[in-house]
Amino acid sequence: MAGVHFATGGRSITSLSALLPMRFNSSLLPALALAFVAAFLMAVGGIQLTIVLAVLLVWIGSILLIGTTALEPAAGNKLSEFSADRMSGLVEHSETPVVVTRRQRILIANSSARKLLGGHIIDQDVRIALRHPKAVQLIESEDGGSALIRGLVRRQDIWQINRKLLDGGLGVFEFINRTAEADISRAHTDFVANASHELRTPLASIIGYVETLQEDVEDLDPKMAASFLNTIETEAKRLQSLVSDLMSLSRVEAEKHDQPSDIVDLSKLTERAALDAAGPRNKDRVDFESHGDFKVSGDQQQLEQLIRNLVDNAFNYGAADKPVTVRLQPQGEKRVRLSVKDRGEGIPPEHIPHLTRRFYRTDPGRSRASGGTGLGLAIVKHIVERHGGRMMIDSKLGQGTQVKVTLPLACSKK
Repeated sequence: MAGVHFATGGRSITSLSALLPMRFNSSLLPALALAFVAAFLMAVGGIQLTIVLAVLLVWIGSILLIGTTALEPAAGNKLSEFSADRMSGLVEHSETPVVVTRRQRILIANSSARKLLGGHIIDQDVRIALRHPKAVQLIESEDGGSALIRGLVRRQDIWQINRKLLDGGLGVFEFINRTAEADISRAHTDFVANASHELRTPLASIIGYVETLQEDVEDLDPKMAASFLNTIETEAKRLQSLVSDLMSLSRVEAEKHDQPSDIVDLSKLTERAALDAAGPRNKDRVDFESHGDFKVSGDQQQLEQLIRNLVDNAFNYGAADKPVTVRLQPQGEKRVRLSVKDRGEGIPPEHIPHLTRRFYRTDPGRSRASGGTGLGLAIVKHIVERHGGRMMIDSKLGQGTQVKVTLPLACSKK
């Protein structure tokens, strides 16, 4: 019978064996054998051969259809297992936490998800793993969607959870951390508010004194008028310094990802910048010493600004009759340390972690009186980061403050 040729649907099938699938349930063999035996008996009994072939074809087709249907669950299970393993491998090392659930039970959690929610969440109910009302509401909704959740793991964090529903009761959860975006937005808001306040104060002073001069221009005492003009000049210079520092900070932040490539002689630059920052009056109080000839890859203008800011701070907050020490010392074979030390009152320990924040002042009145803008150390911090360095501030009450900046030498590995 296997050699019988017949046509169906315009396509020629050379043998009945072509009808058999590559994989079928071995329990169907007895039924197929019975079909061939019955067809053989029908042919021997004198029934027309075409009728016998038609009946055999229908019989075999029915058996194979039932067998294929019976195989579908097992094949589906194997496919699901294969797909789960493959999906797990694809998302395991993703920086984005990903969780795959089957009927609300966690089937897959990549390394980022386990780090976020804990390694114990595998095979746990996803509602218990997340434990947040808004997350549970998203999970129990009939459709996919997203939710922005505050305090999912820590009180201040913000996560966006995206949920996608798949066939077979599968669900994919993607966790996107929005905390940094919120922090940046809050920092920008605070910066604008602080900058506006800092700009408004000298402007208000200038406008007030100018209005007074305009109103009493004829009757105003010359000495008082001169005093008013001196105040206007002081506030205008303060305003000019503030705008200059804001522009410097903006430039440094804009270039922070651009690695500087110029070779700078740090020893000569430090000595010159330190003396310039001290000015003619304090030039003799600069105690400079370089323990070597150090060259770094850097932006000369920014490095000079770094040194000027540190030395200027040391003179503003150090004792009036004490020297300011500036040192360059090797740190191993690949780095150099710049240290600037004053001998002033020192800084309370609780202020030290905040000194590089924009507009942060330990003594606002003294800072403004000395012409400080509150941006000097923030600028220094960004310059140090751009040059691949590190900054550390040490201070002891009654003994003074020392700022240490460590930079990589030219042609050295960090």
